[in-house]
Amino acid sequence: MIFQSVTEPHGVVLSHVEHLRFESQLISLSAFTFRVSLHFGLSKDSRLDSRSLVKKYSSKSSSSKRSSSALETSSGIFHSAKFSPCAKRVCHCFEDEVPEYTVPAFRNREGEEEQAKPKARTFLYGTKLWKMEAEIARLRRSAHERTDMLALRRMEEERTSVQRHVREDSICRAPEFLVRLRSHTVWEKSFVKLFCTVQGFPTPLVRWYKDDVYIDQTSEPAKNRMDSYYGVHSLEINRCNINDTAQYTALAFNIHGEATSSATVIVKRFRGEEEPYHSVLLPLNLPLLSPPIFTHIDIQYSEKFGVSFGTEGETMILSCRMILTPNLSRLQPEAVWYRDDVEIKKSKWAAMFYNDCTATLTLPHLNKDDEGLYTLRLITRGGISQHSAYIFVRDADALVVGAPGAPMDVTFYDANKDYVILTWKPPNVTKESPVIGYFVDRCEAGTDNWIQCNDAPVKICKYPVTGLFEGRSYIFRVRAVNNSGISRPSRATDAVTALDPADLARLQTFYFDESRHIIVSQDDLEGDVKPPGIPTNVHVAETSKNYIVLSWDPPEPRGRDPLKYYIEKTMAGSTSWQRVNQEIAARSPRFAIFDLVEEKSYEFRVYAVNKFGLSQPSESTGPVVVKERIAIPSPPSDVRAARNTKHSVVVHWMASKTASELIGYYVDSCLLGTNDWQPCNHRPVKYTRFVVHGLKNGLKYIFRVKTANALGVSEVSQESEPIIVQAALTAPSSPYGITLLDCTNDSMTLGWKIPRFTGGSDITGYYMDHREVTDLHWHESNVKQIIGRVYKVENLKEGSFYEFKVSAQNLGGIGIPSDSSRAFKCEAWTMSEPGPTYDLTFCEIRNTSLVILWKAPIFTGSSPVTGYTVDICETSSEEWRTVTEKPVSTRYLKVTKLEKGKSYMFRVHAVNAAGQGMPSEPSEPVLIQARPGTKEITADVDAEGNIYLNFECHELTDVSHFAWGKAYEEITHSSKVHIETEGEKSKLIFKHPDMSDLGTYSVAVSDTDGISSSYVLEKEELERLMALSHEIRHPTIPLKNELSYEVFDRGQVRFWLQAESVSPNATCKFIVNDLELADSKDHKITFDKSTGMIEMVMEQFTSKNEGTYTVQIEDGRAKKQSSLVFIGEAFKTALAEAEFQRKEFLRKQGPHFAEYLHWHVTEDCEVELMCKVANTKKETVFGWYKDFVAVVPEEPPNPQTGDSKLRIPEFSKKDMGEYKMTLKDDKGQDITVLDVAGKVYEEIVQEISKISEILCSGFRESKIASSEKMRIGGSSEQVWMQICEPTDREKGKYTMEIFDGKTSYKRHLDLSGEAYAEAYTEFQRLKAAAFAEKNRGKVLGGLPDVVTIMEGKTLSLTSTVFGDPSPEVTWLKNDKDLELNDHHIATVEQGKYASLTIKGVTTEDSGKYGINVRNKYGGETIDVTVSVYKHGEEIPAVKRGVQPPPVHSTPPPAEAPKPAAPPKSSKIGRRK
Repeated sequence: MIFQSVTEPHGVVLSHVEHLRFESQLISLSAFTFRVSLHFGLSKDSRLDSRSLVKKYSSKSSSSKRSSSALETSSGIFHSAKFSPCAKRVCHCFEDEVPEYTVPAFRNREGEEEQAKPKARTFLYGTKLWKMEAEIARLRRSAHERTDMLALRRMEEERTSVQRHVREDSICRAPEFLVRLRSHTVWEKSFVKLFCTVQGFPTPLVRWYKDDVYIDQTSEPAKNRMDSYYGVHSLEINRCNINDTAQYTALAFNIHGEATSSATVIVKRFRGEEEPYHSVLLPLNLPLLSPPIFTHIDIQYSEKFGVSFGTEGETMILSCRMILTPNLSRLQPEAVWYRDDVEIKKSKWAAMFYNDCTATLTLPHLNKDDEGLYTLRLITRGGISQHSAYIFVRDADALVVGAPGAPMDVTFYDANKDYVILTWKPPNVTKESPVIGYFVDRCEAGTDNWIQCNDAPVKICKYPVTGLFEGRSYIFRVRAVNNSGISRPSRATDAVTALDPADLARLQTFYFDESRHIIVSQDDLEGDVKPPGIPTNVHVAETSKNYIVLSWDPPEPRGRDPLKYYIEKTMAGSTSWQRVNQEIAARSPRFAIFDLVEEKSYEFRVYAVNKFGLSQPSESTGPVVVKERIAIPSPPSDVRAARNTKHSVVVHWMASKTASELIGYYVDSCLLGTNDWQPCNHRPVKYTRFVVHGLKNGLKYIFRVKTANALGVSEVSQESEPIIVQAALTAPSSPYGITLLDCTNDSMTLGWKIPRFTGGSDITGYYMDHREVTDLHWHESNVKQIIGRVYKVENLKEGSFYEFKVSAQNLGGIGIPSDSSRAFKCEAWTMSEPGPTYDLTFCEIRNTSLVILWKAPIFTGSSPVTGYTVDICETSSEEWRTVTEKPVSTRYLKVTKLEKGKSYMFRVHAVNAAGQGMPSEPSEPVLIQARPGTKEITADVDAEGNIYLNFECHELTDVSHFAWGKAYEEITHSSKVHIETEGEKSKLIFKHPDMSDLGTYSVAVSDTDGISSSYVLEKEELERLMALSHEIRHPTIPLKNELSYEVFDRGQVRFWLQAESVSPNATCKFIVNDLELADSKDHKITFDKSTGMIEMVMEQFTSKNEGTYTVQIEDGRAKKQSSLVFIGEAFKTALAEAEFQRKEFLRKQGPHFAEYLHWHVTEDCEVELMCKVANTKKETVFGWYKDFVAVVPEEPPNPQTGDSKLRIPEFSKKDMGEYKMTLKDDKGQDITVLDVAGKVYEEIVQEISKISEILCSGFRESKIASSEKMRIGGSSEQVWMQICEPTDREKGKYTMEIFDGKTSYKRHLDLSGEAYAEAYTEFQRLKAAAFAEKNRGKVLGGLPDVVTIMEGKTLSLTSTVFGDPSPEVTWLKNDKDLELNDHHIATVEQGKYASLTIKGVTTEDSGKYGINVRNKYGGETIDVTVSVYKHGEEIPAVKRGVQPPPVHSTPPPAEAPKPAAPPKSSKIGRRK
């Protein structure tokens, strides 16, 4: 075989080429033909026309099948020809392009071959037989050639189709960098070119970024140039400068995802003798990079993700923030995330991010597949640091109430051309009904059309999906079913393409060089075998009671044509075979057979078939029983629970004894006594130990476990013993901060800090070990436990160096020892300055401040310690600076103005007269950041009136306790305060608060990570709290309304008051004349506690009910009393009204007057006497009378409206008299009377005068009508006209004309000049007086004349005041100003309700009280007499004081008020 490669004239660049596949049919000299695929590195326009080559060489092959003479001739032609598969290129010719090469038609080549043949032998005799035989031979050859061409074309199309599907399957994926970017260091003004190679399908697009900023090529077209050739992308930067030093990123993306690759470009500036350029554009004298140095990076987590709970569909973010020491930008750790020890890859379900010492994992859409143990591993050159926590994902709310949760972890395997097998994990079911099956759905990738694969629910967690189309990609999901409904769908699987992996295994690749290789198919090596061979190794791969999956090996040889398979079955022992897939042949060597009878035995065999025929049947599988290979597992046993933390429990169990193909275990929990089982894990775990989180501290729980396999979930195990959720008892952590405090020639005094975690119990003591620096063995420093945290080690060698370590002990045992201290030299301290302070601790760490505490030095030097100074240093710096301007006398200091997120170290110096002493050991780095959910101390007053400080902590352990202090000194025993702690809350209660309690109070919670707070109690705040305490201890119930009364329409009297608000436990008492009334028929007492309304209704109100009415209310310790004095005129008025209402009620039971007799003047000056009757009937007798003489009206009463009229046409003095109307029937009678005389007569005449338009003539001789400006009226004796708000326009001569029907009378008045001036002055005076009277301060009501009250009670006097402007209210006692104090309290609410409250009245409070109400227009004083008597005495007779008439003061007029309207006359009559 000869191969020739043809390239473009311009050459080929290997990094910019595209590998194109061409296939040529070569002529074989043996009995068979094999096909090779040639791959050449050609440019875009250099391609072969494979179809032309196939036609050419197939024509050559067919010509070899002719007669012997023709074959000999053709063989000669063949040996003289040279085959060059690459001699011609494949050209994509468009309509307007001319192809470089055109293959001539077959008939032309046939003609050429015929011309090349030797002529046939000529016979002497003439016959046409030879021509006929020649024509038949030619037609036969032509038919063979066409048949071969069709076969070759079909083979080429099938191979192209397979290759297209294989290519789509291989490249339908997210972008991936085959060659990533590489970093470069270049000289200034040179150029650099970055390359990368990307693959993916669809073809990814690439964008370039500089320091995460998009590079726009159009902004600087000469600066940056971007190229892309067949997956190779480049960025060229011309004339680099210092500003081009940056990190460059290539972002490749398509619809399936994105990928990035980054590289750093460093541009160096030429200096001095360095040669900037070289022929290869690289610097000659570049400095060599220093060899990498092993660097240990200490990683401390400042924030860590903990155990978290989420719900399906939510978004969860896990983050860790860390402190790196040292923090080098070039040595940042690599953050890798794992779930259940499996690395999490970036996908649409998970996004990872690391920046600025923070690693973040985002789960945008939670599913139960995401539940598990998450681990963050930080990989550095010095090792690996990791942190783990469990993430729980609950089921989302079911679409149907009672439906199960969704399945999870849906995976596929054994994918082939037309089927794939799915597996999944069953959901955990606690309250819902059991799962009875599953539905499997499929969807073609790229669409949203989900199709259900099975009609009936499948019982097990495995299902073979058939009916797939070869070459297409699918995704799958599963739904669970129970008696209530169908669950939500599971998370969809990744896309899987329906292809037979054996087809790819039958291809072999032979490489010639980097640009050329040959792919040979095993089918091409077969001979001219047409029918396929017999399938072999037919066996059962999957067995279930619902289906059986057969598997076999393809036949050898295959027959050089696509294979299909038919399967036959028969009952075991029978010879009657039945074809299973009669309609649809299997295209892959796997097939799932359904509709089999459970527990029956079958045999199977397989046929292979292609276009040439059917193979012989395979060997039988032998008897196969249709049944489940696995059984439902048995439940676990020996379930035990053990304490772990205050919110978690460790559950252990023995594995299930019969659990084939185990999927995992489910754990359920239940609060003891509730039978409310809750799932603890929503994704099965395979180990026999599980930590249950999210429990409530201090409560009892029981647990059970279930086993899950492909058939479902087992029965529940036996319940565990109840366990109380509490933290487990462990050994304490190690002490730290060992400090040398004092030293002599043979001893050392050392101190250390308490362990950060005590292990669930109090520290009982410490053990110390020491050794010389030159000694490898440690020696015990103490035999008996050290109780404190300062210890003196004796019997040491002077001048030797020693190391120390300390271990703490509690009930759980001895903890791990601390790290070795630094070496201390044993020599006596003789300096005058003090030694170091020790035990530096920190509390109240907030975003900008903290509080540092320390202890006084053991060695004080030559004089006592007088103060302390504090130094601070950032962890990233070595510079110490002093925080305090001058030494502080306290052993604590609040450091402020710190930067959030930074870490600081501190040290403290003691100061005496000799100067500043040795510094303490530097503290550990402290991160300035407030803990999430930090609580502060609050001050308040409880229900008993006690002032207290409260602090709440939610992170307690069993041994945690609240340590309260004042000025950061712990309060142990005090007569001023006492401490109460209950659960997570602690209170510091002041017993007798006073000003000596002012100061700073602090609280710290032990066995936590430094939870603490402080509170500064200042004078103003303490006074406020003390006032609130007094109100609580001496409470009163506020009232909306004081005790009042009203009369009902039946003569009943209601006494009522309303409180602002009362509790359901409030009580009340009604006391009348010192006698408590109970709820009875005569006195109906109700108390509506929801509204605060208290009322008493008296059915019969008589003269015996005169006296003082009091209501007493009690609500816990709050009390209130309100009294109403019902004596004298007030009682008589109420009694008369009650009698009237009672009689009115009885009157209205029969015929009665709804409106009494009254008069009306019509427009015709006729007088009508009118009334309205009600409750009448046909038998009711109506009667009109004048002066006891019957009068017959013109119209009878209207029975529908009840109106009745008596018309008087010409009213005059002769019509004066007493008019009366009566009603009477068997229900009763009623009467109404109107006396038309005196004032009534005058009003009628005046109304007639208005209507008859009394005429008046002025200087203009114009008629004046009655109006708002000019009001005209009169009586039988006088006529008047009133001018309202007179002005100069009203000056003039007025004439009054009166006509009596016979004679006209006139009177004249000149209202001008001095007469008008005098009248106007008098008008102004009267107007000002009326305005002052209207707006002066006055008491509108509310105060009684006399008040009688028993000693010891509370008297409240309330009245309504009025005035404009608001008046000033003054209370008097015996005509002297009353001194207001805690006993006498005066209030004014809303500017109109004035009250005087006398608490605990005594006999000295008896006397005359007055309220003086006054403003600038005047005022008045109202008096009330108060009489106080002792308990058991009779109510004394009260002598009312003489009340002087109100004193009115009339100041000068302020403004002109509106004139008062004339008094209205009464038109209504009366009832006798």
